[in-house]
Formats: sequence, structure tokens, C-alpha cells
Amino acid sequence: MRLNDRAADAMRPIAIERNVQPQAEASILIKMGNTHVLCGVSVEEKVPPFLEGTGQGWITAEYGILPCATSSRYRREVSGRSGRTFEIQRLIGRSLRMMLDLSTIGERTIRVDCDVINADGGTRTASITGAAIAVRNALGAMAADGRLDEMPQLLPVAGVSVGMVDGTVMLDLDYDEDSRADADANFVMTGDGRWVEMQTTAEGEPYTLVEFNQMAELAQKGIRELFDLW
Repeated sequence: MRLNDRAADAMRPIAIERNVQPQAEASILIKMGNTHVLCGVSVEEKVPPFLEGTGQGWITAEYGILPCATSSRYRREVSGRSGRTFEIQRLIGRSLRMMLDLSTIGERTIRVDCDVINADGGTRTASITGAAIAVRNALGAMAADGRLDEMPQLLPVAGVSVGMVDGTVMLDLDYDEDSRADADANFVMTGDGRWVEMQTTAEGEPYTLVEFNQMAELAQKGIRELFDLW
């Protein structure tokens, strides 16, 4: 039985708050159950050296978990990011760069800071979903104030976790479910139904192709619900 009698194919309650950080270009606080992530956008009028002179922009992300976001204090990564953190940051950045033609923003860097203020599973996928909405809002602000000639055409992006728990495929795992899953996965999809990322790992025992397809189908269902936030 899932918390609050949630069905296996049901998402946790979802909510977003906009403009939580007024000094950011845009900011979103996304809540997926008890996982809460603050996504703030900064815009820099420059690009990494490998893009200088190309007319193309860049989107990147930083990710972190605040100390009191977990049941025991999460130690700040003051001496450098862990391998896990780098992996998540790269995943968020890759996903966000799928949203648009980067030449439409000129030689600018859009940087999204994703800070987990409460962690209960699915923090990386919640970060992707919140960050994508924040980037959309930041681009809208740039078009409104003339920094962009027009609003770029965007392809929505969102992510969700899925797993095999006690022999059942479940959508949007919380921490308790994720910690005892036989297989867990993170899926990222675009608004037209194409996949950006599939990270699937067997933890207890190997999974079959049929089970993988069941996980992908549930992920697609959940992500389509997330697109309603746009």
C-alpha cells in the first residue's frame, strides 16, 4: 500500500510557486509530494570559450541539496562537487538544452540553480521539470524587455521517476519506495513524446524488457501530466 492510498500509476500531489526569488530572471518552487526544489535562473551576457564567435547560446545547471533537506543533515559540498552531483547537473543541463535552438538566444548563458530544500525521492527529475518551466519564464521576460527579438519556439521538457517495488511497477517514487525498489529509473521526455534520457538500474534483481516497457509507459503518462504545469 502506498502512502495516502496512492495508486501505482498515480503521481504525488504537484504544485509550483512562481517568482519565489524576485531578483532572479525567473524562479520556480516545484513541489512533488514532499520533494521541494527551488529553481532560479540567471542570465550571463557571455558563453563558454568553445562557443565564442558562434552566435550560439548555452544552458547549464547547478544542483545541490541543502543540509536540512534530508532526515539526517546533508553535508555541504564546500570542497567540491561529488560525482553524483556532477552527474545530476549534467543531466539537468542536457535536458534543458533540448528545449530550443540555442542560436535563438544569442551568445548568452542561461544558468539554472536547482536547490533541493526538502528531499523525498525524485529530486533530479523534479529539478528538470521545475528548471524547464523557470527557463521558459526567463525567456519570456527577456522577450518582453527587448533582450530577445521574440520568444523562441520551445519544446517542453519534464522528468519523472519510476520503479519496480515489491513486484509492481510504480510511478513517481518517494524515498521509502526508492530505497527498497528492485529497479529504479529516471525518464526525461519532450512535449512531442520523444525521449531525452532513460536511466534504468536493477537494484534487487534484473528486470525484463516487458517490465522496462511498463516503466516507460508509466513515465510517459506521468510526464504528460507534468506538461499541464506549462
